[in-house]
Amino acid sequence: MGADRPRCAVDVFLVAENRLLRDALSKVLSRRSDIRVVAATTPVPDLAEKITGLKPHILLVDSAVLIDSNALPVRDGTCPLKTVMIGMEADRETFVQCVRAGISGYLLKDASAMEVVAAIRTVASGGAVCPPSMCRVLFDYFASRCSFAPTYYAKVQVGLTRREQELALMIGEGLSNKEIASKLNLSEQTVKNHIHHMLRKLGADNRLAAVELCRMHGFIAPGTA
Repeated sequence: MGADRPRCAVDVFLVAENRLLRDALSKVLSRRSDIRVVAATTPVPDLAEKITGLKPHILLVDSAVLIDSNALPVRDGTCPLKTVMIGMEADRETFVQCVRAGISGYLLKDASAMEVVAAIRTVASGGAVCPPSMCRVLFDYFASRCSFAPTYYAKVQVGLTRREQELALMIGEGLSNKEIASKLNLSEQTVKNHIHHMLRKLGADNRLAAVELCRMHGFIAPGTA
């Protein structure tokens, strides 16, 4: 197919359940001198094997096909294959799921054929594509992961319990053991015991050293005293 195509042509493997969509996209893409449709098919049981055998640059998939790492070679780090989803809904959960699965392009149902062509070229050249309306979703998702990270590392790397992390934050705010006990409805001795365990885990000699170590690890905000 297309022996006269330039050697730098982007090979596209199209997967869509709707025949009209497959035929229309195949015709549009085949008119581009820098794009070659190596296959256009419905989702079939041996889809992953077919894709792997043809080694396309771009996997163009319609919304009827579920992103599944066992069915599509999306996550294969040894393969340069990049995936572009077309005909998608402006749904936050679906978008995040696709991004996490490793897709490089996400186009909504109202995307034009020219936008599909542009997305293929952008993704093939190392870029990523998503609707402007979904950019906010990416920022929010990344921010939520960042806010989760300090707690995760505090627990996994240092071994601080949720209570000890809470105490570190309060110490950073300048509260005394008595004030912390009152705020948490604990006895002062219980607070002292928690702090003792926290200092031992952090390898700190005193409360101020513990605060500094927690600040260095990102467990508490840099501006805390």
